Amino acid sequence: MTGFLEPDVLVELGPRRFPSVISRLLLHLGFDDAWVVDGAGDGGADVVGERNGLRTVIQCKWKQDPGRAVPAAAVAEIARARKGYDADRAWVVTNAKFGASAVQKAGEFPFPVELVDGRRLAEWWDDAMFAAAIKRPDLYTYQSEALAAVTARIRASNRALVVMATGLGKTVVMGAFVSSFLIERPGARILVIAPTKALVEQLEKALWPFLDRSVETHCLTEGHHPDSIEGVACATIQAAQAYVQEGYSPDLVIIDEAHHIGGQNNLGTLLHDLSDTPQLGLTATPWRGDGYKLEEWFAVLAFTLSITDGMKLGYLADVDYRLFIDTIPWDEVRQQSGQSYSVRDLNTKLFLPQRDEKIRDELISIWNRTPSPRAIVFCQTISHAERMVRLLNRVPQFREVAIIHGELGLRERQQALLKFRKGVVRLIVAVDVLNEGIDVPDVNIVCFARVTHSRRIFVQQLGRGLRIAPGKGVVEVLDFVSDVRRVAAALAVRRELIGESEELYLAGNHRIEFVDQEVGDLMNEWIKDAAEIEDDDGGATLEFPGLDL
Repeated sequence: MTGFLEPDVLVELGPRRFPSVISRLLLHLGFDDAWVVDGAGDGGADVVGERNGLRTVIQCKWKQDPGRAVPAAAVAEIARARKGYDADRAWVVTNAKFGASAVQKAGEFPFPVELVDGRRLAEWWDDAMFAAAIKRPDLYTYQSEALAAVTARIRASNRALVVMATGLGKTVVMGAFVSSFLIERPGARILVIAPTKALVEQLEKALWPFLDRSVETHCLTEGHHPDSIEGVACATIQAAQAYVQEGYSPDLVIIDEAHHIGGQNNLGTLLHDLSDTPQLGLTATPWRGDGYKLEEWFAVLAFTLSITDGMKLGYLADVDYRLFIDTIPWDEVRQQSGQSYSVRDLNTKLFLPQRDEKIRDELISIWNRTPSPRAIVFCQTISHAERMVRLLNRVPQFREVAIIHGELGLRERQQALLKFRKGVVRLIVAVDVLNEGIDVPDVNIVCFARVTHSRRIFVQQLGRGLRIAPGKGVVEVLDFVSDVRRVAAALAVRRELIGESEELYLAGNHRIEFVDQEVGDLMNEWIKDAAEIEDDDGGATLEFPGLDL
């Protein structure tokens, strides 16, 4: 049987892909999770894995000639890596063999270093227990329903679209469909497209539990262009285009974050070029600012489960959502009542900037009464995020605050997320990076610190806190509103949850309310006839109510 750990395949991989294969190996060995951290600033590590609460740090030493020995110098960095990642165990892994000097060097460390060579990898490959050890997620009832719907639509029309809110496991549905497709069509080539390199790498990893070990996987991104693509290829749009133009012809195309599809953009062009190939699109947020409807390509929605339906059914965490709008200039409201304003005008007149200190104080308050707090603070800009980090780092309860944004290198972001998962860092400040694809189930506090409104981003960011995790109770949401459309979006969620009821306490333990009830009365009055305001571009003119304040 050939597959991802077969010796000839390892030689063909090259040094950049070898750590990814070792990461997949760890999942087959029963590890709970594994991350590739190889790259500039990796601290001497290539892969980090966790099993039963213990962390293993791994150096990977690929050799084009498996007969060559790995020298002692290649083992020397493992001590720095173990310390840098706060690891309990250390491995050095090669597809070749270790020389006597490397074995001697490994024995000189004051902690055990396991040397895994090509022969050991081959032994694992031949072990029946190895093939069975990987953990495949069980499907919830609604995920099984989604899988059945997708299968039926693909068979009927070669197209299927799934819309599932963040936290409900659309990637699980994707993996289950890939598995069933390969059972029906062994040897099929599957192309999975995502908008960013980080998401491509994450999707490859997410699909491993659903794949037989004989199925190869590839990442097609900038800097990695394998000559041969069999099995499952996860690719950015640009990389996929290049391969299709060179003659690559997949048997199935899957589009993650399918809201990026547009009639004239690169993704739309690529899908048109592959129009005869079965295509599955998945997204949590189907709305687009340019008005393009995904149904124009997929025709029929195969399955949908909204954020509110997920909350009602108990598949998402309970929510205590509070909107902070305590800077409204009431004198201005009295003077201007009864007049018409655009959304932009209202935002300017109603929402004065919240002081960062106010945000900090509310975070401290909720932190002190939340069991095992783990928080994300979303900021609009990098400069604001950096100011928030400096302010929050002065709070003893937070211990250490990390920051994640698009200008950081991938290794820095991975380091921050590893610390966050481990609990070394319990509060992270983010700008956009955590919107799509990042899974941190333990988050139980979400803070929106003056972020601008986008319906899509609102649902994505809120979803970061809605995933269910062991020991997790209610997720606390603090929204320091700076846009009336944000209020409309939160109230729309509340309306869907409670129906016609006026009660603030909703089905389950969900609650969405204003901290200042007077403000809440004003906003309810103003927004009740503007159901679609959260999708507006800011130019709509609405009547500002005349109220006796």
